[in-house]
Amino acid sequence: MNITEVRIRLLKKDDTKLKAVATITIDNYFVVHDIKVIQGESDFFIAMPSKKMPSGEYKDIVHPLNTETREMLRSLIVGEYRKAVAAAEGENA
Repeated sequence: MNITEVRIRLLKKDDTKLKAVATITIDNYFVVHDIKVIQGESDFFIAMPSKKMPSGEYKDIVHPLNTETREMLRSLIVGEYRKAVAAAEGENA
């Protein structure tokens, strides 16, 4: 599996832990939208797209099947998020 594109949409609200929303393209054939970039206590993490169930809990619609794939996605998306933040700060300087 190759992630062939990562798009980051920065969110403007500074008072929330939700910092951005990512879209990834896999092998130029499959797109996953609405991956959230969230500020944790020590670093950023990602939350996969989910839907609210009738019980009130949220269930992922799509997700990695193992820890290694989740960490690869997190690292790639957070890296692109940091680049987007740096570029936006450069534009505002």
